[in-house]
Amino acid sequence: MSSHSAFAEAADALAVSVLGALSGTGGAVQLARYVDDAPDTLAALAAVRVLGADVFSPHLLGGDPFQAQDAAVVAKAFDAFPASGAPDEPAVAHRDHATAVLLARLSGDDTLRTVAPAPPEDAALAPRDDWSGWCVLMAQLAPLATLGLDGPVHEAARAGVLSLSRGVSRSILRRDFPTALRLVRWLAWLRHEGAELPLDPDVAAEHAWLVGGTGPRTALDLAIARHFLEQRPGTPPKETARP
Repeated sequence: MSSHSAFAEAADALAVSVLGALSGTGGAVQLARYVDDAPDTLAALAAVRVLGADVFSPHLLGGDPFQAQDAAVVAKAFDAFPASGAPDEPAVAHRDHATAVLLARLSGDDTLRTVAPAPPEDAALAPRDDWSGWCVLMAQLAPLATLGLDGPVHEAARAGVLSLSRGVSRSILRRDFPTALRLVRWLAWLRHEGAELPLDPDVAAEHAWLVGGTGPRTALDLAIARHFLEQRPGTPPKETARP
């Protein structure tokens, strides 16, 4: 098996574990145990890096405790796969920094922010006439649509409600359902903040999932979107941190 295949399988397995914790069917996510029990430690650490901020979802959305040994695993994953910070990979840089911000906050060790410094201001984040290309970037940044984060990406989402709605419709028409659900996740987060939306994210989420939803990571995007859609709009997140 190639390393790419092993990393992809490990990411799917971790997504299943996080999804089970969110739904209450799989117990709490224990990252340290997941890595210790994995047949390929490097692939397990890669999975932690691939899921990024989503590994914290059971703690941010479900209130599960975050253990010190799990924080150590996320830090170890950064050691094994350092943040690149490459200017041609803005989505990767923002995802890495968001993961570091949440790691520092949940562990109580603010020095951990330094494992992935804040990327420079990126003009590509601003909604623009090329809304379809912008939506591709925002879909890549879907792990930031969670509680406990606020920053340039979130400001771009607030300014791009119409573009995000167009992106959901376009993705569904193109039968690109994983992208549709990532963008729905942003709309769900926006509605939770109290934003007025031109598209019903509940209907879009259910349609995208029933018609073409597949895979653990897509299911995790849907579960997080549903969490926001089931909450009272305008409920403020607690202890919000700016990346």
